[in-house]
Amino acid sequence: MASRLRQLAIVATAGCLLTAGAAGAAGKAPRHLKKTNTHSTQAHFTDSGPEPLLAKVFDAIETNRLDLAMQQTDALIKAYPNFRLAHLIRGDLLLARSRPLNSFGEGGNSTALDKVADLRDEAIVRLKGYRTKPGTDYVPRYLLQMHPEQRHAVVVDTQKSRLYLYQNDKGTPRFVADYYISQGKLGAEKSREGDKKTPIGVYHVTSSLPRQKLTDFYGSGAFPINYPNEWDKRQGRNGHGIWLHGTPSDTFSRPPKASDGCVVLANQDLDSLAKSLQVGLTPVIISNSVEWLSLDDWQTERSSLLKMIEEWRGDWESRNIDAYARHYSQKFNADGQGYRDWVEHKRKVNGGKTWIKVGTGNISMFRNPGREEYVVVTFEQDYRSNNLSNQMKKRQYWIKESGRWKIIYEGAA
Repeated sequence: MASRLRQLAIVATAGCLLTAGAAGAAGKAPRHLKKTNTHSTQAHFTDSGPEPLLAKVFDAIETNRLDLAMQQTDALIKAYPNFRLAHLIRGDLLLARSRPLNSFGEGGNSTALDKVADLRDEAIVRLKGYRTKPGTDYVPRYLLQMHPEQRHAVVVDTQKSRLYLYQNDKGTPRFVADYYISQGKLGAEKSREGDKKTPIGVYHVTSSLPRQKLTDFYGSGAFPINYPNEWDKRQGRNGHGIWLHGTPSDTFSRPPKASDGCVVLANQDLDSLAKSLQVGLTPVIISNSVEWLSLDDWQTERSSLLKMIEEWRGDWESRNIDAYARHYSQKFNADGQGYRDWVEHKRKVNGGKTWIKVGTGNISMFRNPGREEYVVVTFEQDYRSNNLSNQMKKRQYWIKESGRWKIIYEGAA
């Protein structure tokens, strides 16, 4: 028995894999997440992908039930025939019956060492992501408000190699599903063309590319996003071709860090996600590590920002240019005009107005998940005055400046 336990610990790298999951589950609550009654925060997530079966395999290995682990592994392979990690685990389990093993992956004799390391990393992030999910009383901090026509939102956590799908439930984000993903070979925070990193920020799906228009490398399809966005361009970031896409037909999944910057899902996961993606509407928020808020804290932050937008709208209607201008950052730039020139231009324009009415409908607000503190606000603007009327879809970037939210960019969306 002792010998089998030794084999078991080495085969499964249980000390690493299972400890990683258990430590995450028993550790501190996510950032900005208040500890409350465990029953009220227990998640009821829809299991996505092979994680439930994979967790059963390692549970069986941890408790030295190798025969059960083999049965669970066979079930995993039957459900996901191209899942290389499952085949490697099966090889280790078979080899452990004849001799002690010294390292994870010895059962895959033809598997290169770097491939074994990739599969081990995949096992760790899959199990950790599966076992450390947030409670249903918490939402990603970034989904402050969704446009009524935005049926869903996507939030990616690059550290956990996890994508979360949320539904717009009358303005409140409600969890739908989560999926394992791969990111850039050199991690996140993309800044330049060819750096093999995944961008961090607030983006939107811009188009849908079907399998028929792509090579097999991209799997069942692709959904480009608008990197670089307006904020990225202001920061001097460049590059292009950042997509959500699938895997080659002979590959179930790729290692956690395997793309040139894209977010990659298993084909069946992409197919499931695709049903919820709306071109031009669905936000895709990519974070290094998702911050979670209780619904109460989320509502407080949301209300505070809506109040700032309403004050901006009211001050515009007042025709008091000084009150209106206080909502704009000193770094604001419009059509080549710096802040001061822009204010003087507005002062002259307002001099010819006897009244102004501004409507702001269908507001969406998404907070940047990176170190740079900004909120992307999009709305339908209905502007009317005594000598001009127009309607447009407007996008603004609000930043925190001296403790106050101010507009640093605005333009047509």
